[in-house]
Amino acid sequence: MSKQLHKLSAREVAALAKPGRHSDGGGLYLNVTASGARSWVFMWKLAGKRREMGLGSLRDVSLAKARQRAADAREKLADGLDPLAARDRPKAMTFGEAADAFIESMSGSWRNEKHRAQWKMTLTVYCETFRSKPIADIGTEDVLTVLKPLWTAKPETASRLRGRIERVLDFARACGQRFGENPARWRGHLDAILPKRAKLTRGHHKAMPFDEVPTFMASLRERDGIAPRALEFAILTAARSGEVLGARWDEVNFDAGLWIVPATRMKAGRIHRIPLSGRAVEILRQMEQARLSEFVFPGLKRNRPLSGMALEMVLRRMKVDVTVHGFRSAFRDWAGERTTFPRKVAEAALAHLVGDAVERAYRRGDALEKRRQLMGAWARFCEPRANAAVIPIGRRTAKG
Repeated sequence: MSKQLHKLSAREVAALAKPGRHSDGGGLYLNVTASGARSWVFMWKLAGKRREMGLGSLRDVSLAKARQRAADAREKLADGLDPLAARDRPKAMTFGEAADAFIESMSGSWRNEKHRAQWKMTLTVYCETFRSKPIADIGTEDVLTVLKPLWTAKPETASRLRGRIERVLDFARACGQRFGENPARWRGHLDAILPKRAKLTRGHHKAMPFDEVPTFMASLRERDGIAPRALEFAILTAARSGEVLGARWDEVNFDAGLWIVPATRMKAGRIHRIPLSGRAVEILRQMEQARLSEFVFPGLKRNRPLSGMALEMVLRRMKVDVTVHGFRSAFRDWAGERTTFPRKVAEAALAHLVGDAVERAYRRGDALEKRRQLMGAWARFCEPRANAAVIPIGRRTAKG
């Protein structure tokens, strides 16, 4: 590599047409082919072998820019690096860029936008202190900086945040952006620094005693609006609030009396066919008459469903201290205590997975017709008059 630099002038470079390599010094050459094509090349020796790296055509790269690129390559050589390998290495990411790239790559595997938003929020808000830091430089102290303030105050949040940081760092390593151990790993690393959290206890959702549901339904029907109808529909179908709020018209089959929720919107990731009682169909017909969008229960924003808090707000205005999810518990208690429908039928109505993987593999059906009878019985029970005399449902009387 010639020590003399800048041998060529801009005028000479413009006029050179003789095929061959014309040195500018310091390993930089203008390469001219027999066809007249001209491009810049940087050449050096590594372990006794000559190596070269293209720096671009003369048409796109000026003499000054070629010299700058050659100077960058010489600097890498002085640091013991291979300029070609360094050039081909992916651009260094910050933690924020890696987190966003990971979320984007995983979007297809998440069932709804809410899950994506939760990941985005935690990795943006809680990790703000090091989002702009190169992900290759994230260490244990960085992770502890965000975890320690939450570890005892918000243990559930801290646990999820640690796991998400760990996933992002693993993603970066797989992309060639990091090397070495993961500083967010719990076992064998952070468990030696942070105190072990007490086992999480999950409280039950506040549920209404099922005998009170008919009276509640009578009050609910007196309320006008989309949210009260959505809540009544959720109770009658024993569905989760998210499934109801996201219900679309193309999921409803009036002829078959079915609401078919696709697997992408179900917690278990499996399609769920819900038989519709007469009152549930009546609610859908009411909503159809005022159809505003693809959503059965539209929100205030155009082409958007009701907000996630809409059903809870109905309960608050009615001054009822229960949760929407609690009505699923009321349904399950009613089915278990007041009917003789098999447990598996009631669990299937709630879209719960019953039995181990082998048992589920052999039981391919979803007990649709039995569930249709169950949901019809539940709808009849929910009518105000059912509260006058509580009679076991699902049994045949002596008269048949």
